[in-house]
Order: sequence, then structure tokens, then C-alpha cells
Amino acid sequence: MPEMRRPAAWKSMALFLLGLCWLASSAADDKLPDPIAAELRHQGLSARGLSLYVHEIGQLEPLLAIAADTPRYPASTIKVLTTLVALEELSPAWRWKTEAYVTAPVRDGRLDGDLYIKGYGDPYLVIEHFWRFLRTLRAEGIETIKGDLVLDQGYFAREPGDAGEFDNQPLRAYNVLPNALLVNFQAVNFRFMPQPEADRMQIFADPLPANVEVENRVTLARGPCRGWAHNLGMKVQHRKGQTRVIFSGSYDADCGDNELFRVVSEPAPYILGMFRALWKELGGRFEGEVREATVPAGARLLATVNSPPLADIIRSINKYSNNVMARQLLLTLGAERSGAPGTTDKGIQVVHEWLKQRRLEFPELVLENGAGLSREEAISARHLGEVLLTAWQSPYMPEFVSSLPISAMDGTLRKRFNADGLEGQMHLKTGSLRDVRSVAGYVQDRTGRRMLVVCLHNNSRADTSAGQAVQEAVLKWVYERP
Repeated sequence: MPEMRRPAAWKSMALFLLGLCWLASSAADDKLPDPIAAELRHQGLSARGLSLYVHEIGQLEPLLAIAADTPRYPASTIKVLTTLVALEELSPAWRWKTEAYVTAPVRDGRLDGDLYIKGYGDPYLVIEHFWRFLRTLRAEGIETIKGDLVLDQGYFAREPGDAGEFDNQPLRAYNVLPNALLVNFQAVNFRFMPQPEADRMQIFADPLPANVEVENRVTLARGPCRGWAHNLGMKVQHRKGQTRVIFSGSYDADCGDNELFRVVSEPAPYILGMFRALWKELGGRFEGEVREATVPAGARLLATVNSPPLADIIRSINKYSNNVMARQLLLTLGAERSGAPGTTDKGIQVVHEWLKQRRLEFPELVLENGAGLSREEAISARHLGEVLLTAWQSPYMPEFVSSLPISAMDGTLRKRFNADGLEGQMHLKTGSLRDVRSVAGYVQDRTGRRMLVVCLHNNSRADTSAGQAVQEAVLKWVYERP
């Protein structure tokens, strides 16, 4: 078995050498179908960087294999591997838990000590679920908390790295790092609502932590919409435990309502702000601050809240390509199978062990975080196709397939393939990075045959409309072929 993680330079060299080794086999692959070749010519693209693998369910050999053994960057299509392993290792009914502990008695609604909250990696502790958790504490008789809010994040290891490491965009919600206690993806949804009749722009934050304030300096412009965020500026200031988010610039009234998800504070102050706001809303009083520590031995368990089942969680991961949830899932696999604290390396080890147990040998596979938000993760189209074949044979196939976006209906495919009879005919995981466009999943063709399709495109224009047109030509060929 190959090492789980290697230096980036080694990985780049490995990909280059593997590409050379498989160049000869690529030359022997099937001929590119005429409609796909025609679309490449129409878009001014060559077939270089394009890998295809198409296999009819139930047949022994693939229908099409173009550069299928060449390692490519998969972007978010690698999530199909992470989520399938989780389904089989943990089961569709598996749930995360979040616990509350106290070390002091509760008398007459008053807790004179600290309130401890221990997280176990729940990737979907959204604001509604966190509110229900705190409501449970209020039902236990706590009204006033004199001590601190203490967060136990020990179920996951604190790994090196920062939120801006991938693309220098630390405020983007997709860059949030894993945390054992992750509330609402650590994000705030800013809604921009122009009010032309009042000649003003309204900005609404949901949720709004108690320690965050929004300053609106945006002016409303009277012109055609030229990209709603084009002239907006955003600055985040931190001072004495408070965060100020300043929006400036102009907003075209014709752009209508829009949303912006951003991360404006670190995990501990974010959770503190959310706790203060919700606890007050529930009629409670809190006089302490926030800190991180381990739940003491002998502490009394006060309340437990469980996440939705894993089968529901992976629907959010795959349909909406949620990176932080996928990373939480990988660390959970590591903690559950190799013991806490969960680490990325432990999670990757679980994936490799799963492959080994099923006699799936993927020598080119490189995993970094299991989410695809990476310039190191790599896999071949053939082997990603073998993952999809394995999923089809799994007892949890229905849960897995139903987690994938449906063409023209939901998730990342909601606005795609709404013509040519393709509505509802495809369950596909999409992926996109700069210079990368990918898709992997299942197509029911026009005669009712079930096909699995993998298209990995690594090209300087793959993430443009030209790359999308080529991808759509591939899928249309699979659907319409004789």
C-alpha cells in the first residue's frame, strides 16, 4: 500500500511519472466518439487533459475508455469515494452526537460553574439544531450561567494549516477547517436586498452572532445589473472580542436579492456569539466568556443531541458539494476506526484499508482531504468508475445514488440539463476548480440502460463555458448513443 500523504513535490513528480507510464496504454484506448470530438474542435480544445470512462451496468467491459488510466485532478468528484466509504464503514443510520456537561449543581435555575460542550465532529450542527440543543439545556432548569462556556474540541486533532492556504480566500465558507464542534459551518449568510423605492440597500445577516455587527456603507446604483458583487467591498475588523463587518461600494438595483456566505470570526468567538444570541432569545442569562478545555473527569452529562443520520448528511455533502462537511466526515472515519483524536491521515488510512478489503488497487490515488478542494488529490477515470461500480453493488446503493444531484432538479445540477429529455435522467456528482471540470455518476440512457460515467477534464479552459460544453457533449452522447 502506498504512503498516505507525501510532500507536494513528490506528488507532482509521481503524477508526471504515472502519466508517462500510462501514455502507451492511453494510445490504445477507444476512439473519441465523433460528437465529442466535434465539440472539442468547435470550442478550440484538444483532447489533451480529457479522460473518459463509460461502463454499462451489468457488462464486463467498459463501453468507452479515453486516457482512462491517466491520473487527473478530480475536484469534488472525489467526494463519491469519501461518502461511499463512510456509508459502508459507519452505516446509513449512524449519527454524530454533541454533549453538554456541568461540574457544579444547578440550583434555582442558576449554574454557578462552567458549561462544557463537547463536540464529536457533527458536520451538520446548523443553527436550528444548535438552538434545539440549547433549548434542551433550558428544559433541564438552567437559566443563569455564572461561569464560562467551555468548548471541548479534543475529538479531532488540531492540524496545521490555515483557512486561506488553498486559494488565499480565508473568508470563503468552503475553506472552513474541520472542528470537532462546528456550529453552522462557522458562517454568516449576508442577504443583500435593494429597496429602490427608499433609495437604499438593506443588508440582513443570518445568523447574527451577538459579538458581530454589520456596518452598511453600500449605495444603490440605478443601472443594469453588471454582476451583483462586482462593485462591493467587504472588510472585517476585530477589536476587544467584537467583530465589525463593513460593506462598502455600490450595488445595482436591477440585480435583485442576493446572498453571500462568509466566515467572519474564528470558531471559539463564533460559537460564543451564537451562544449568547440564542441563550438570550431563550430567556437565559450568561455572564461568562469562552475558552477551550477538556471535559473534566467526573463531570455530569446534562444533555445530548444527535445529528440526522449519515444517509441524510451525505445528501448535503454530494448534492451541494459541501467541502467542510466532507472533511469532517473524513476525520470522523479516522476517529471512529483508529481512535480519537481524528486526523486527516487516520481518515485516509481508513479509505485505503477499505479499498484493500475490496481488492481495489489504485496506485495513482492521492488523497489530501477527501473533499477535492486540493491541487494534490488525484485519481484516474477508470478507478473512479470502479468506485461507482462498487457503490452500485453495495447494500447501501439506494442511499448512495440518492445523495447525488439529479439533472435539472436539485443540487449543483438544478439549472443544468433542462432540455433534450435529460431532466431527471442523471445522478451526477460535479466538480470544478481553476483549470478543472469533472463529473462522475449514473445516466439512464434513452433506451433505459444504466450507464456509469466519469469525465475528468484538466485543461486551462476546462472550468470555462467551453469546458462545460464539452462535458455536456459527453453526457448527451451517453444518453443518445444507438
